[in-house]
Amino acid sequence: MPETGVTVVGGGLAGCEAAWQLASRGIQVRLVDMKPVHFTPAHRSSDFAELVCSNSLRGDRLENAPGLLKEELRRLHSLLISAADETRVPAGGALAVDREGFSALVTQRIRNHKLIRVECGQLDALPEEPFIIATGPLTEGGLAEEIEKLSGTLHFYDAAAPVIIADSIDHNKVFRASRHGRGDDYLNCPMNEEEYSRFIDELTNAQCAPVKGFEENLLFEGCLPIESIARRGYLAAAFGPMKPVGLRDPRTGREPFAVVQLRQDDAAGTLYNLVGFQTRLKFPEQKRVFGLIPGCENAVFARYGMMHRNTFLNSPGFLDRQYGMIGYPLRFFAGQITGVEGYVESIASGLTAGVTMAARLRSHEDPLFPDTTAIGALGRYISTDNRNFQPMNVNFGLLPPLQAKVSGKQQRYLRLAQRALEDLDGMKPALPEAFA
Repeated sequence: MPETGVTVVGGGLAGCEAAWQLASRGIQVRLVDMKPVHFTPAHRSSDFAELVCSNSLRGDRLENAPGLLKEELRRLHSLLISAADETRVPAGGALAVDREGFSALVTQRIRNHKLIRVECGQLDALPEEPFIIATGPLTEGGLAEEIEKLSGTLHFYDAAAPVIIADSIDHNKVFRASRHGRGDDYLNCPMNEEEYSRFIDELTNAQCAPVKGFEENLLFEGCLPIESIARRGYLAAAFGPMKPVGLRDPRTGREPFAVVQLRQDDAAGTLYNLVGFQTRLKFPEQKRVFGLIPGCENAVFARYGMMHRNTFLNSPGFLDRQYGMIGYPLRFFAGQITGVEGYVESIASGLTAGVTMAARLRSHEDPLFPDTTAIGALGRYISTDNRNFQPMNVNFGLLPPLQAKVSGKQQRYLRLAQRALEDLDGMKPALPEAFA
């Protein structure tokens, strides 16, 4: 099959990663992105790889699945993970980034690559093969209609947390610490039971912004709005995003009844986001209700939380484990539209699509990531028959169990991670053309 240029549609995390992997292998790329000609309700910046919901790429230790996935991507020279490492901000055991700095760095590297040609505009139809569609969960217009005709689509609702200005936080009421003594990267707003009770009462009775077609049962479990969590029971939030476990207020020496954590959102430390506080409350209600959080009484919002509809493919039976369209070897999809959920998962799908497209253009065998790796397990999940297919974050439950019994959850997870990295390193020498 003769080598030709590839059209990548979408300048988000998956699209940028796919474009970079192709160009790094000497393949011409036409990267088409709708911004700044058109913005969805969730987007604000003209830069590529905009982080909409949070500035955190989640855990960075091998004992957790997101940490394993990031390490796999590092070993495969991921552009996006490299940019995240270079723009990271303090976040305990997580990899969080300066949101604007991260996107700016990715944009600079994409635009400066001699084999990547950027076009701004919105496509109303599928481009000619070969292509990778990475338009994200907010795909709309004629392109969305064509994709739906091909595949059938599903949807759920996602939400973003608010961001507040650091100078507006009352630092006399908060304390700095990470859970279990792992540094001091978070600002913690402690609540006693009386404060928590009042907050939950106001939160559950606050007015929500209307979302067209919204249904409560179509919320993504991994990103529930805080008000939806609170409505599940009086202590639901205290056992969820407001859990005080591993935190002691230095002023009392005791664990608070509940805690709201604030995480640094930019390198300068001028912005903080409310961790786990995705919401669809009306803007005035956010200011009123979140103003009940100790230390946030006079908080100035740089960005309010919001909700948006996410669309994804019914991928099993439509996509193979490499994110390629079954029966069409040079048609790929990548990112959240495929049913992977999360920033790092989207990056992994973009990398997989990019290196596989490069292999197919050069008539090489597909680089099949083992099921024992986080990358391979995600590809298997989106391509395996599932009558109730739903978006999925990476987790150790997707990996095959260990043959030998290992006692202790953390030790078992660490051994799963070690096996994954050994198997990933073992496949690379056999495929030098895919990992040059």
